[in-house]
Amino acid sequence: MNKLVIVDSGSANLYSIYKACQMVSLQPVISDQPGIVAEAGAVIFPGVGFFNHAARALQEKKLTAALLKVAADRRPLLGICLGMQLLFEESEESGNISNAAKGLNVIPGRVKRFPAGLPVPHVGWNRAVPAIEHPLFEGLNGGAYFYFTHSYYVSPERRGHSLASTEYGFSFTSAVCSGNLYGVQFHPEKSGPAGLRLLANFGKIIADQQ
Repeated sequence: MNKLVIVDSGSANLYSIYKACQMVSLQPVISDQPGIVAEAGAVIFPGVGFFNHAARALQEKKLTAALLKVAADRRPLLGICLGMQLLFEESEESGNISNAAKGLNVIPGRVKRFPAGLPVPHVGWNRAVPAIEHPLFEGLNGGAYFYFTHSYYVSPERRGHSLASTEYGFSFTSAVCSGNLYGVQFHPEKSGPAGLRLLANFGKIIADQQ
């Protein structure tokens, strides 16, 4: 069993995430093979682009079932950007597309577009302020700055699943946690020392569950 697998869904810049993991002494493998992902000790699930396209790509590559197995087996899974959004069931980004593809639906809630009047995408550095003390944000509890680029945000049904928030015209959820499932809207691999610290913290979470 590989301890840490970065999922290659065809919708992310994997090299920068891989290098960032190496910088904090994590030794991941990159894979698009369902069997390897399903048996991973832990998973990083990055994503960029269009929700519907990415969800369909997961289904076509047979990665949906593999990720659901990781979630069901309570192994650590970190979704990044669109990867976090795909932990939810559906996105307003799909609009009125008939038979729009669904997300993993492992965290209750929806993905919503920023309100009219706000410039989109939300791009650049912004603070993520943890709602509670949590191992994923150890050493970052004052509200560190991370790099964002997105036009949609997650809206969890349960307040307890919102791990951190960010201000952009209003306060939106920028990190989530539900048991073994974690997600961040920002890109830790592009966020300098704060992003590296968060990835290192995820590594500690993995180690604690071995």
